[in-house]
Amino acid sequence: MIRREDFVPDEEWNRFRKISEGFETPNIFVHLDKIAGYYKQLTSTFPYGNVYYAVKANPGIPVIRLLNSMGSNFDIASRYELDRVLAQGVSPEKLSYGNTIKKAADVAYFYEKGVRMFATDSKEDLKNIGKYAPGSKIYVRILIENSSTADWPLSRKFGCHPDMAYYLLVKAKEIGLVPYGISFHVGSQQRDIGQWNDAIAKTKYLFQSLEEEEDIKLEMINMGGGFPAHYLQPTNELNEYASEITRYLEDDFEEIPRIIFEPGRSLVGDSGILTSEIVLVSRKNNTSLSRWVYLDCGKFNGLIETLDESIKYPVVTDKDGGKDGEVILAGPTCDSADIMYEDAKYKLPLDLKSGDKTYWLSTGAYTSSYASVGFNGFPPIKTYYYDEKAIYDENNNIVKEL
Repeated sequence: MIRREDFVPDEEWNRFRKISEGFETPNIFVHLDKIAGYYKQLTSTFPYGNVYYAVKANPGIPVIRLLNSMGSNFDIASRYELDRVLAQGVSPEKLSYGNTIKKAADVAYFYEKGVRMFATDSKEDLKNIGKYAPGSKIYVRILIENSSTADWPLSRKFGCHPDMAYYLLVKAKEIGLVPYGISFHVGSQQRDIGQWNDAIAKTKYLFQSLEEEEDIKLEMINMGGGFPAHYLQPTNELNEYASEITRYLEDDFEEIPRIIFEPGRSLVGDSGILTSEIVLVSRKNNTSLSRWVYLDCGKFNGLIETLDESIKYPVVTDKDGGKDGEVILAGPTCDSADIMYEDAKYKLPLDLKSGDKTYWLSTGAYTSSYASVGFNGFPPIKTYYYDEKAIYDENNNIVKEL
């Protein structure tokens, strides 16, 4: 049985239940004060690091405004995120265009708006940056073969072999760009801290060889994301990540270069609770030991990271504590792929019925931003943000004063 208090303390839970009462489901409530706390923890644990919040994790304006007020920089994935962040008064000097897959027109757009730091991992993309963003700082993303210890791997699609990275940085200098650094991503929700050691070693090789052979002195390492939120599978705490990663850097570098982190999940994941109403409970035959529990949200409306049962959220109900049994959790759409958990063998109370609520904990990241616009006609899941003063919608309008 999942213990709610292991993820959300009683006082916080009682407050959430009180302020979320009466809101139509499905919905997500994001606790802004928790995000502020996680940001402070990250910056104190890595005092030498520069935080570039991965906006894609949760692009709510209350989150952007909060982190901007605390001094965060921002990792931007598209021109639409760029417009959203700039509209909140964020300086373009605090932004990085971290997507290696981008149109030439988008490179020009970012440059026009004042962004001067770009990621790349290919010749064609570098050519576009040289043409449409002259003089900009370039960092090259290297390919990291994530192991199974990352719950949401990011291998193959992004990054290039270190030999290609070497070539691209030399070429960047030739075409008038500033070869600035190396980036990597060890996989989202990475539970093996040793993955950073391998990536840092590859980075050190590139730093050293480029300086010795090409007179190119790189200044920055972008370590991407990877720090975990708290789901069902246990992870080390952030201070243990910091201790080991700092040791890896000190072992490989006499003087640690500028370090950039792009946290998303670890900053906002634990701050969210998704509430979903049970639509139907059924069995496929009279002797089946498993029940199908159909909810009013699913893979296409907030829970896409349950794809292949990769992210295993803690799920609790108001009836926990009594007899329970195995369930298959599925969404409301007319798509047979809309099944969240079948093999994971979640157990929920036997007396659950239509109209009861399920609460999905640690759902502040990659839920509202992944939700479909209107698959099967279902509207995007609504996300609300709250602090000590009020509840806000995603555009920072006050929904209710507290």
